[in-house]
Amino acid sequence: MRKHVAAAVVAALALVIVPASLASPPTLTGTVGPGYSIKLTHGGKKVTTLKAGKYTFVINDKSSNHGYGLDGPNGWAMDFTSVSFKGAKTFTVTLKKGAYKYYCPAHESMMFGHFTVS
Repeated sequence: MRKHVAAAVVAALALVIVPASLASPPTLTGTVGPGYSIKLTHGGKKVTTLKAGKYTFVINDKSSNHGYGLDGPNGWAMDFTSVSFKGAKTFTVTLKKGAYKYYCPAHESMMFGHFTVS
């Protein structure tokens, strides 16, 4: 009888633990344009802090005059969209601890934001 109970407990835990490990990474939404605006949100709220790990970035580039780039710690950098691109792109990125800056490469001095990963 104990073996059956133990097997049932293990099976129940597997149902809880395994799907969590297979879950999709959280989605972050980056938007640039059509005017001189750039933002990064999670669930509609501005991103200011995140935990280290994998994230899906959905970038909505609404202007062929802007791009969307991301710089991180230790010289890490990624260009999600180029200045001439207009449309949507999706990327999965592993963020490590440190400070990050998202920006428009063509207008970096006025179109940027920051967040921290801990």
